[in-house]
Amino acid sequence: MPSFRLLIPALFAVALCGAPMPASAQSFTDTQRGDIETIVRNYLIAHPEVLEEAMAELSKRQSAAETAKHEAAVANNSDAIFNSPRGVTVGNKDGDVTFVEFFDYNCGYCKRAMADMMELMKADPKLKVVLKEFPVLSAGSVEAAQVAVAVRMQDPTGKKYLDFHQKLLSGRGAADKARAMAVAKEVGLDMAKLEKDLASAEVRNTLEENFKLAEAMGMNGTPSYVIGKQVVIGAVGVENLREKISNARCGKATC
Repeated sequence: MPSFRLLIPALFAVALCGAPMPASAQSFTDTQRGDIETIVRNYLIAHPEVLEEAMAELSKRQSAAETAKHEAAVANNSDAIFNSPRGVTVGNKDGDVTFVEFFDYNCGYCKRAMADMMELMKADPKLKVVLKEFPVLSAGSVEAAQVAVAVRMQDPTGKKYLDFHQKLLSGRGAADKARAMAVAKEVGLDMAKLEKDLASAEVRNTLEENFKLAEAMGMNGTPSYVIGKQVVIGAVGVENLREKISNARCGKATC
């Protein structure tokens, strides 16, 4: 049975005086503390819904605190999140809402989330999408992400990158350097330049930037998103994402 000693002062004051009064648990005798715990126990047994109400309020406060923490992290890192040249921008580059996705090429949920992203871009011509490599699952994930950064370095339009991205994420088997290089060749990239760019500091710097941003926002898995001021962790589905885009655009679930 959980201890309710933290409730003792207020409940003791109410039980004995009919109104709250300042008290310290240390000022009660062992007998008084035992009596108060009995009062608390009996009250909670008679009114167990109080525990549900308390847990609901705790959850509400924790959610509000987490939201405030996320919004502060987004505000403090907004330029790097939304406008870093190390992110890949697809969709409407001048869109009114920016949808940022952190992903891993070996993430099964990311494969499904890619379909959500493509559907959102197709249905929303005002949506700006930024893709950020966040390889957290394996050494192969890191290798694939490094190749992706090199792809971005020779494709300023993002068109070939998006083609590469879709093919690598939708392919079978684990993603690693060999698979990523094969896909890069398939979409028509300059392989000599790709090998040269893979050895550059830009690849390392890009992944370091992405990891620092993810850490600042409390992201611990993929896919994770930033939509407006909101941080969204996990594959929440296209309708949830659509709602969050609307909230960012007009402050309502549906604009």
